[in-house]
Amino acid sequence: MNIQKMMREAQRVQEELQRKLEELRVDGSAGGGMVTAVMDGKKNLLSLAISKDAVDPNDLEMLQDLIVAAVASASRRVDEESQKLMGGLMGGLGIPGLV
Repeated sequence: MNIQKMMREAQRVQEELQRKLEELRVDGSAGGGMVTAVMDGKKNLLSLAISKDAVDPNDLEMLQDLIVAAVASASRRVDEESQKLMGGLMGGLGIPGLV
């Protein structure tokens, strides 16, 4: 494989990865599902769902902790899915030692 062809293929793979990350949707939850966060593959928070059971006006700190935990969970899932996507796409390049 010549270097120009490898560079074009690497560019194609990078573009495909970016497209897949934009399309990726993952969720993370906390408190047994009382709070759920949805992120895209670029870690943009798309939505946040809070169960009525999670809302206690006398304990807002718990709700805040659940929100932070749900967002962190979604963020970890984005990382995991990104690694899977990269591994699959980079392995297709056929460059020895890359994956």
